[in-house]
Amino acid sequence: MPGTLFVVATPIGNLEDISMRALRVLREVDLVAAEDTRRTAKLLSHYEIHVPMVSLHEHNERREAPRLLARLTAGESIALVSDAGTPTISDPGRDLVKAARQQGLPVVPVPGPSAVTTALAGSGFPADRFLFMGFPPRSGSAREEWLETLAAEPGAVVCFEAPTRIHQTLKDIARSVGKRPILTCRELTKLHEVLVEYSIDAAIPARGEFTVVVSPQAAETDSAQLDPEPGLVSKLVEGLIEGAPTDRQSAEAMVARAFQVKASRLKNIIKKHAISVKRQRQ
Repeated sequence: MPGTLFVVATPIGNLEDISMRALRVLREVDLVAAEDTRRTAKLLSHYEIHVPMVSLHEHNERREAPRLLARLTAGESIALVSDAGTPTISDPGRDLVKAARQQGLPVVPVPGPSAVTTALAGSGFPADRFLFMGFPPRSGSAREEWLETLAAEPGAVVCFEAPTRIHQTLKDIARSVGKRPILTCRELTKLHEVLVEYSIDAAIPARGEFTVVVSPQAAETDSAQLDPEPGLVSKLVEGLIEGAPTDRQSAEAMVARAFQVKASRLKNIIKKHAISVKRQRQ
C-alpha cells in the first residue's frame, strides 16, 4: 500500500500558529521534505518532533522528486513543508505534488498559515475577489507586463517582494494603479510586524519579508451625484474636437481619463445632456 504525501502549511513567523493536525502529521510521517532543513529543524525542535528530513528546494526538486516518489510508492508517508506558510504557493513542491497525483499516489493538503490570506485579512480591503501575483519580475518588458496586469485587475491584488527591491516596487505599483490604496505588510506575525499604508513619505525599513496588498478598483456607481457635471464634460469634448485635429472618440476617451470614469459612461452622460438641452429648447 502506497504512502501519503502530506502538503503541510507551517507558521509564517509565530510558531504558535501551527495547527494541531499539522503537528500530528509531522510526528507520524516517515520523512519531512523541507525547503530549508535548518529552518524546519527549529520548528520540529520547538515541538520536540524527531523525524528524518531531506532537502527539497527549487534547485534540486527535479532530481529529488523521483526518489521521494519511490519512497511513497514503497509505503512511506512524507510531509512536504516550505520555509514558511503553505507549500507550492511561490515555493517549491509543485512538481512533486503533480507527479504524485499523476501516479495515483494519495496527496493530502493540511491547511494553515498563509501570508496571502493573512495580509488580506489585515488590510480591510474587500477580498471577495483577489489575484495573487507572486514575486514581480525584476526588470524589462516582463516587469512592465506584470504591472499592467496588476493595474487592470478589478479585485484586490497580493504579491511578495524582497527587501532589496521593496521601495522600487512600491513606487512602480503606485505609478501603475494611481489612487488605489496599497498596504505594505512587513514581517507578518513576527515580533517586528508592521502594516502600513504606502505613501511617498511612509517610513518602511527595507528589512525582513514583505507582502503587498493593492486595494480593488473603486466600484462604479450610477448615482448622478458622483457623475461629472454633464455640461462641463460636453464643453470639454467639443473644445478638444474644435481646438485640435482629434476625433470624437479620442476626445471622449481623454476626458473620461481626466474624470476617472469609463468612456462608455462618459458617452452616456453627454448623450443624456444633449437630450435634456434639446427638450429645454422645444
